[in-house]
Amino acid sequence: MSLSETALSFEEAGAILDEITETLPVQLFKELNGGVILLPDVKHHPESREDNGLLIIGEYRYEPRGLGRYIVIFFGSFIRSYGNYSPQRQKNELRRVLQHELKHHIQSLGGTRGLEKEDARQLERYRRIIRK
Repeated sequence: MSLSETALSFEEAGAILDEITETLPVQLFKELNGGVILLPDVKHHPESREDNGLLIIGEYRYEPRGLGRYIVIFFGSFIRSYGNYSPQRQKNELRRVLQHELKHHIQSLGGTRGLEKEDARQLERYRRIIRK
């Protein structure tokens, strides 16, 4: 299947994210005052190299003097990573990404950083791979 045959549109992805958020317990969104934002952008990780394209698909952000707490999903990065998957699998991946970012949010509220540490370990594995 090619990307054009299976990729969700930006509007479809937004509707799916809305559906997913409606099925999750409201307590998960406590103090997430900025909500979930879908941006059309492709976002490369600062350590991304041209030949490997390390993409950021979602981010949990906390800006005490700005928008507060919110989640950003980068649609362009998502489609580059999962656009050739079936529509159902893309929906599952959107759910997985959103749940990952919600875990960051919950841990931030609780003052723990377990998921941040796991993300850092994955980044270190990536660094070892690209050095080879």
